[in-house]
Amino acid sequence: MTMSINIFNKVRKLAKAFLPFYLFTLLPLFAACADTWDDHYEKKGDDLNDASIWQAITENGNLSNFAKVVKACGYDKALNSSQVFTVFAPTNEQFTAQEAEELIAGYNAEKGKVNEDDNTVIKEFIQNHIAMYNHSISDMSNDSLVMMNGKKAQLSNTSFGGQPLLEKNLHYNNGVLFTIMGKAKYFSNVFEYLRKDADLDSIANFFYNSHFYRKVFVPERSVAGGLENGKTVYLDSVFVQQNDLFDWDMLDAELNHEDSTYWMVVPTNKEWKKLIEEYEPYFNYDDNTPFRDSMVYTMPRMAIVDGTTFSRTLNTDAHLTDSALSTSAAETYVSRNYSWGNPNLHYYQFGGKSLVNTQKPFSPTGIFSNTEDIVCSNGLVKKTDDWRINKLNTFYQWLIIEAEDQSSIKEVSKSENTTTKEKEPTVTPITRKVMNNNRFYGKVWSDAFVEFEQAKTTVNHSVTFNIRNVLSNIPYDIYLVTAPAVANDSNATEAERIPTKVKCTINYHDQSGQTKSEVLQQGVGTNPNVVDYILLNPNPNEGFVFPTATFGLTESEPQVTLDIETKVSSSELRTKKFQRTMRIDCIMLIPHGIANVNEERFEIEPHGDGDIYQWLKY
Repeated sequence: MTMSINIFNKVRKLAKAFLPFYLFTLLPLFAACADTWDDHYEKKGDDLNDASIWQAITENGNLSNFAKVVKACGYDKALNSSQVFTVFAPTNEQFTAQEAEELIAGYNAEKGKVNEDDNTVIKEFIQNHIAMYNHSISDMSNDSLVMMNGKKAQLSNTSFGGQPLLEKNLHYNNGVLFTIMGKAKYFSNVFEYLRKDADLDSIANFFYNSHFYRKVFVPERSVAGGLENGKTVYLDSVFVQQNDLFDWDMLDAELNHEDSTYWMVVPTNKEWKKLIEEYEPYFNYDDNTPFRDSMVYTMPRMAIVDGTTFSRTLNTDAHLTDSALSTSAAETYVSRNYSWGNPNLHYYQFGGKSLVNTQKPFSPTGIFSNTEDIVCSNGLVKKTDDWRINKLNTFYQWLIIEAEDQSSIKEVSKSENTTTKEKEPTVTPITRKVMNNNRFYGKVWSDAFVEFEQAKTTVNHSVTFNIRNVLSNIPYDIYLVTAPAVANDSNATEAERIPTKVKCTINYHDQSGQTKSEVLQQGVGTNPNVVDYILLNPNPNEGFVFPTATFGLTESEPQVTLDIETKVSSSELRTKKFQRTMRIDCIMLIPHGIANVNEERFEIEPHGDGDIYQWLKY
């Protein structure tokens, strides 16, 4: 495979996020709840006060500061309605008039500039003291309660959210009222913390960008009221905040959920700036690329955050002693093979069997070393200005284009049929398997290669391979990997084991979107007795650099292709020096100059029986 299916999905999501979208008109805040509260949610008995919770709050002079903030934020209407709530109201002794005025000022400063649910005062104060439904306590109570903001607060018979309970179980016609000593502490989750820390402004601006983070109407949770002009009119509309970056085919981490636990390695602004300056040249798309500006902005930033998040469900304390598996990793043998082209490429995994940076996560040079840990409601932010996540272990990947993959071959050479006058292929690609009793088993990539069987023996042949997901402005070592005839047939004849000679041409786009072609090798012979790794770089000491990127593009007609053409003369054919049958295992693009992988020098010996496939297994 040339790239992860995850990357295709990610980019589709990202590109779509920049398309214009239309939100439904937001109905009044508390029209969003349309449940019919039956007797299950109502308190019956002699201790039930006929007044509403809001009336009780306004009649209690010791709650005047709390009441002032509630009214200023518009929540008095809800607390005076038929909806059922449990409210924990801080008294004036420790919640002062000055604090109330500061909260009101903060609410008004954000009003109209952010979504109502994102208003800091609404989320961190109002909704932090209100829960849906009736919640009474007993002398034995000791549990967590889900508040309107989704946070879990500890509630016992003596305290709530770390504050002592003063009055308990005051039942009114629309819920229960408690009074508490002071404000309940608000505990940020990982996502929320990003924009609370001035050192993390850069990554916060990316995550909170309105292209990704927005309010979305949820019709299945809303109450329809009939049709007007053929369109459904909703009596009560439900909206939720959605961040496309959290989706399974992007980060696969709901960093704003309170019922999950994550660790996230987060770069400071200083480190973010340095990484952006380094990564931006890798994502230079040609001028004709759809949503080019969006791609150029998004992809370098996604390259930073992809691989930074770790679910504690997968990464237990025992696992983390050896390696850390990020939410962007492919977990299984099959998924790694599908995503990266080889099951032994452990991208987005750090330590253990990772390709580079095999240091254990907590070792002195590990990814979790030299971080400042901030405890959040759903995990840890591991803040750092000493970035240890190696790009060679994330987006800066090997590209392995398997010849037998149906999407790899763009076209084969054709010639005119003298009878029908139609163009017909001069070769037919046939997949050959390497059996487990063959000495080349485990040396041919995926134990399969393609033999291009000649339909016409009097001409040279060519095949064009699609190459996707290249980065710009980085040097690649480009290899053509061929297989010997005996890898499929141990009894291959001497004629079948004759080498071939090929010309290789790379095609790519320049900045304007025009196709450029460059001959890499004019006529190089293959070694017919080994799995042959042929380095195609014109200068072996330098990698081949693409001026434009195709990383993540969904291309029906890939910008980058490789033409492989036999260059065997009639005399070479007659003397049996070379033949015109090609047996191609794969095309490999490896970032140039990889060294000290797994603490040993990584080498591919051209025209030698390459052991890279075996090497990757260890």
